[in-house]
Amino acid sequence: MPKISLKGQQMPESPIRKLVPFAEEAKRKGRKVFHLNIGQPDIETPEVALNAVRNYDHKVIEYSHSAGILSFRESLVKYYKSVNIDVTPDQIIVGAGASEALLFAFQSIMDPDDEVIIPEPFYANYNGFATNAGIKVRPIVSGIESGFALPPIEDFEKNITDKTKAILVCNPNNPTGYLYSKEELETLRDIVKKYDLYLIADEVYREFVYDGHQHYTAMHLEGIEQNVILIDSVSKRYSACGVRIGWMISRNKEVMATALKFAQARLSPPTFGQVAAEAAVDTPDEYFDAVIKEYVARRNVVVEGINKIEGAYCPNPAGAFYVVARLPIDDSDKFCRWLLEDFEYENQTVMLAPASGFYATPGKGKDEVRISYVLKVEDLQRSVKLLDEALKVYPGRTL
Repeated sequence: MPKISLKGQQMPESPIRKLVPFAEEAKRKGRKVFHLNIGQPDIETPEVALNAVRNYDHKVIEYSHSAGILSFRESLVKYYKSVNIDVTPDQIIVGAGASEALLFAFQSIMDPDDEVIIPEPFYANYNGFATNAGIKVRPIVSGIESGFALPPIEDFEKNITDKTKAILVCNPNNPTGYLYSKEELETLRDIVKKYDLYLIADEVYREFVYDGHQHYTAMHLEGIEQNVILIDSVSKRYSACGVRIGWMISRNKEVMATALKFAQARLSPPTFGQVAAEAAVDTPDEYFDAVIKEYVARRNVVVEGINKIEGAYCPNPAGAFYVVARLPIDDSDKFCRWLLEDFEYENQTVMLAPASGFYATPGKGKDEVRISYVLKVEDLQRSVKLLDEALKVYPGRTL
């Protein structure tokens, strides 16, 4: 029988999606499952984006430019100008989601076995993208006690080797919700400049910042203008995950010319996705005002509720719509599966993501879970109640 590729064997499962069969089985048993495992907002997609697809009147659905429809890239230029970032259309390459854009970036700046440093816990699919590109992730642990702040500069420097080509950060962070400050980003700038590395900044949650904090973009870091690659998306900003449109931005002409060759090899990004995304850029500010207010209320329910549970701890994040919580459990993978297979309270249960899948260091995250607060307040209140009841009877409780 022919063998599966080594790369295929090494490709990690998604910690977010691997429990789906167990959730489906729980539903078949008649249980209601509250999904806090995936960053799929229930916020409505802006009507302007939906109408753009409904009203599409071209007679042929054509390929677009490999870098993306020019009018869409021009609309992105206007968007970035509104947040004080100056870019041009030729500094933008559109991909099938931020996922493809990040893959283009990895492939453009790194060779097989090169290394990217990422503070962990980090978005689980970074591992998959790295495997796909044939590169290695070198993780640096950030701790729940600090709210997952940027690790000390010494931790970065002792992990830099002759194979290190880039540092990747997500700001605000998925899965922790941590918002990196201007000072922390300037620390990264100094490291990048000293060792002549690339800084890849995943800023897809830029709009989701709370408590009076301000987002500071890597595009404003002085002295490393040619080193920064920005990754962005419409998925979270406009609650349009399914349109699969994201992009990479760089002022480095050689990087963009190289990435364009990878973009040309897959022909073009999705046409309807770009149509929706271009229209979404015109979403009025009032949309975000209401969304931010809603997410703050949701975050508060989750953070306050978890911190009332005996033996549990949850930092209060300043961005995105995720938290990583520490629970009195022996194994987060086992616990999250147990919630779906064996637990029910009044015929209901909750689906979480084991945080172990958001670490690259073996053994980390065993007592942590990621929670996406993407459901309405009432559902989140119920979910916290279910989690509390589950911890009272979980066989692997540690306290």
